[in-house]
Order: sequence, then C-alpha cells, then structure tokens
Amino acid sequence: MARLPRLTLPDYPHHIIQRGNNHQAIFASVADYQMLLELLAENAKKFEVAIHAYVLMSNHFHLLATPHTSNGLPQMMQAVGRRYVRHFNDTQKRSGTLWEGRYKSTLIQTERYLLACMVYIDLNPVRAGLVAQARDYPWSSYGNYAGLRCEKLVSPHSLIWELGNTPFAREAAYAELVQTGINPAQQAELTDSTLTGWALGGPGFLADLQKITQRRASKSTAGRPISVQNTSEK
Repeated sequence: MARLPRLTLPDYPHHIIQRGNNHQAIFASVADYQMLLELLAENAKKFEVAIHAYVLMSNHFHLLATPHTSNGLPQMMQAVGRRYVRHFNDTQKRSGTLWEGRYKSTLIQTERYLLACMVYIDLNPVRAGLVAQARDYPWSSYGNYAGLRCEKLVSPHSLIWELGNTPFAREAAYAELVQTGINPAQQAELTDSTLTGWALGGPGFLADLQKITQRRASKSTAGRPISVQNTSEK
C-alpha cells in the first residue's frame, strides 16, 4: 500500500511527533536536549514556523506548530533532523540512523483542538511517570505558559490571549487546564490522528479543508467535538 503523503498547509496548526529508531534514546545528556531546542529555535525562525508547544521525551518529541509557508514545516524538520543526528552521532561516537523514519504529523482545527493538544503535549512526562506534575519537567513548553520561564523558541498562538486579560490570568488559566487534564478519548484522538496523518476537526472544518487540498483530509466523517473537560489525566 502506498504511503499516505503528509497533509501540510500554511497557517494551520500541526501536531508533530518524531520518534527514535526502534524506541532508542535520542538524548544522552543535558547538552543534547539544549542542542535540539537551539536547532528548533534557529530553524523555526529561518523557515517561518511558529512553534506553540513542545515536549522532549527520552526517545521522541512532540511539537505543535503553525507553518507560514507551504514548505516551511518539512524544511524545518529536515534541517533540524539532519543537524541533530550529526551532533548526536559525533558526541556518542556512533553512526547510522537515529530517527524512526519520517516524522508524523496532522493538521488540527484550532478552536476545537489547539488547547487540548497543548495540554496533551505538556502532560506527556506525567503520563510516562517521569514527574508528578507538568511543572516539574524541564524539557517542555509548560514553564513558558505557566510563568516559570520565558523561552525564545515558543510563539504563543493567538488563542492563548483569550484565556485572560493579564499575563497572570492567562498563566493561571493555562495551569488549571493542565491540572484538569484531558480524557482518554481526547488522548487517543490526538495520538491516532498524528500517527495516521488524517486531519483532526469537526465535519464542517474537514469539508472546508477538503476544498483546498487534493489529498484526502479525513478517513471518515468526524464525530462530536472534543474539548478540554474536567477529567484528571493519569
């Protein structure tokens, strides 16, 4: 079966997953984490991609990003991937592939899924049992939105401004969203859509999306909208 081409369109948010080959670790030191963040910041700017959220896990990483050109996202991911592999192989005195094939991505509907996707990303370390709370994990964008630090890599989406009228109000509101968490159905939709490449959104959104792309946008008609709910993530 032919592999499904990635659906990448400018000015839409995309959820991206890049995994290590055969689940192997892609970081061996703090310097490795820092290097990947630096490469992402450099190439996001170069290729006009706004990175709204991220998390670096031991053997994979997630991004939530909006490209502003048709080729910006694949160009950024290619540049980052190649340079990071060269860095990792040099420092670890190894050779060969590091990534599990090409990165996975999907386009998501902003109003329904952007905040839920951010929460999903920031809760990855909690779900993995690495930390008890998202604030305790140093390699995610949570700290930027909770007011713990300011990161040059992170470009907040305009939807963030709707969380409050002041920085403090927005930080508190976002921290509450993460504390509340997302339910298993949301988690499954966000994971499955990214791994399969089908766009994630309501029926109207998917129908409108199909009008501007020749690639099929969805496998089937979308169901009811899923939003952040008062269900704790474990």
